[in-house]
Amino acid sequence: MANDKIWLSSPHMGGNELKYIHDAFDENWIAPLGPNVTGFESDIKKYLGGNVEVAALSSGTAALHLALIMLGVSNGDEVICQSMTFAASANPIKYMGATPIFVDSESETLNICPDQLEIAIEDRIKKGKKPKVIIAVHLYGMPYQVDRINTIADKYNIPVIEDAAEALGSTYRGENCGTFGELAILSFNGNKIITTSGGGALVTKTEKMKQKAVFLATQARDDAPHYQHSEIGYNYRLSNISAGIGRGQMEVLDERVSARREMFEFYVNLFRDVEGVRLFSEPSTDYFSNHWLSVLTIDSEITGFSREDLRESLAALNIECRPLWKPMHMQPVFEDSPFYGTGVAETMFDHGLCLPSGSNLSDNDRSRISNAIKSHLKKDQ
Repeated sequence: MANDKIWLSSPHMGGNELKYIHDAFDENWIAPLGPNVTGFESDIKKYLGGNVEVAALSSGTAALHLALIMLGVSNGDEVICQSMTFAASANPIKYMGATPIFVDSESETLNICPDQLEIAIEDRIKKGKKPKVIIAVHLYGMPYQVDRINTIADKYNIPVIEDAAEALGSTYRGENCGTFGELAILSFNGNKIITTSGGGALVTKTEKMKQKAVFLATQARDDAPHYQHSEIGYNYRLSNISAGIGRGQMEVLDERVSARREMFEFYVNLFRDVEGVRLFSEPSTDYFSNHWLSVLTIDSEITGFSREDLRESLAALNIECRPLWKPMHMQPVFEDSPFYGTGVAETMFDHGLCLPSGSNLSDNDRSRISNAIKSHLKKDQ
């Protein structure tokens, strides 16, 4: 229908999800364990290249929380985090009683700036507290500068948690995102490239680390015939039902990545001759983005219209767009946290817009989007 809402990024089922769910019902595996959970973990492991282990969890946020615990973060520690990201990248730092140290983006990938990262580490060390962990995010599916970030992390012996919540299917120099950090997290929230409705995963380097994650995620129950607990645990395991959805989704992941990348090319063509509009693309062939969301920036001095002008114009036609993530150091809840940067994240937030990017957008949807944008451009000429 002409007035149906075009969403920014909506779930897209592949067809076999119900088969795995029915299997769970038939076998009465309605619990946070079972064949779908182990199968889903195996599917992800195989996709990532097989040199990692995977623990399926209730959310990407839960995965990040466990990652911080497993790397020894505790009350009073400092954790470096990319400022331009969703709040879920930073909130678990506060769960630990630690202090987030926010670092600016660089303009090529919008991800954590290596120069500012090193400045932040050096300054925190001078102030008497070496950061315990670095959280680096592949924003909107675009890989961060993996080599430079890992080199800095190695130099100061600080482990990296790789936040690949938005980047399943993206690669850097031919290697899958989700395999670069000491630990990595994935998200299968409803708006992600594939979904389990709600869910996530922690990616580890060893089976021992995976088993530690599973132990913590299942209330840290000791090996005893009775219920005995020597550590604080959490209820973070993924259900067998949700994992069934994930198994069906993994079967179509490559198709979903292709469809998102096609949507990005649709926007490249649409804005090809529009001065002052920049589509956020890979800086070199080292990078392969799933283009989970297609992102552009608008220079209003050249275009004559702002990011908000375009967003409101499309919203009036029931087409959802959203500003880029508001940087964490600008958020009221983190106003007392240190920040190291030169204003890149603020500028990108002021001028950036995320466009409808779903893999299930129809030709009619694309036609509506195209007509709406062309109408807006004509109006502002």
